[in-house]
Amino acid sequence: MLPDFTNPADWLPWAFASLMGLSILIYVILDGFDLGVGILFPLAEPAEQDRMIGSIGPFWDANETWLVLAVGLLLVAFPQAHGMILSTLYLPVFVMLVGLILRGVAFEFRAKARDHHKRLWNRLFFAGSLMTALAQGFMLGLYIMGLETTPATYAFATLTAVFLAVGYSFIGSTWLIHKTEGALQLKTVQWGRESLWGVVLGIGAVSLATPFVSPRIFEKWFTFPEVLYLAPLPVLSGALVVALWVMLRRMPYAGDRRSWLPFAVASTLFALAYLGMAYSFYPYVVPEQLTIYEAAAAPESLLIILIGACFVVPVILGYSVLAYVIFRGKATELRYD
Repeated sequence: MLPDFTNPADWLPWAFASLMGLSILIYVILDGFDLGVGILFPLAEPAEQDRMIGSIGPFWDANETWLVLAVGLLLVAFPQAHGMILSTLYLPVFVMLVGLILRGVAFEFRAKARDHHKRLWNRLFFAGSLMTALAQGFMLGLYIMGLETTPATYAFATLTAVFLAVGYSFIGSTWLIHKTEGALQLKTVQWGRESLWGVVLGIGAVSLATPFVSPRIFEKWFTFPEVLYLAPLPVLSGALVVALWVMLRRMPYAGDRRSWLPFAVASTLFALAYLGMAYSFYPYVVPEQLTIYEAAAAPESLLIILIGACFVVPVILGYSVLAYVIFRGKATELRYD
């Protein structure tokens, strides 16, 4: 149901929820691939690791800007929800922050360290990437379960943590298919084939669990005529999985044509899965506890913040697009000398 766009108290929370959701989606795709590259790090040879780092070097810190934007919007637009969510998830948030710090420091130091120290920073880069991915997956699982803390919800959160890490490694492998060549590219194609099944299992687990979180969500998906309107979503997702499976079996194409295609299709698959979850939980910002309208700040405050967002978001989008345009093409070794 769309908001009443004549009433600021109605459309402003919806606008901020949409902007926050878009920020999270962009973060999951963009920082997802560079976290995935870090998770795949131990599978590569030292020279290949340098090329992998070069493939994300110009982008990784800008990618994390979207996470900062999403959390900032949650704080200023939905302060009550911010308190409820972070008070429940403070431990995985702490683990995620430690992981982000570790990988950021390791990223910079490994390029300047001597060879015997470089191996340590490589391990820390992998550890930080894995910690971040697992923490985000654990938070996702608890959020889907309505932030309930029971043995069953912890088990489901652990499952989603593993699947999200595998999902990040998959989208990271598709990014590397596009940014690398030769023997390393062949390896990344194999990594993509192996991790695709983890993506399928992860999306399947979340898709099956979400309708049973509450009767409201079940009715949104399985009552008539909604079930007909929503049928294209799982059908299209299944078609994208088949397309990825076929592409990865045939790659690399002659002349490295269309090496960008697996990453584009994988990103679309992630976006469809995210849209399905967003549809399930709308209008709740805290599942089954707090709607975006109940949690929203005063309309006067939201209007002022929206004016600022109209300047900030295009700037972030602009420099992100510019970075990807400037550093398009195959990656080279990242060097500081």
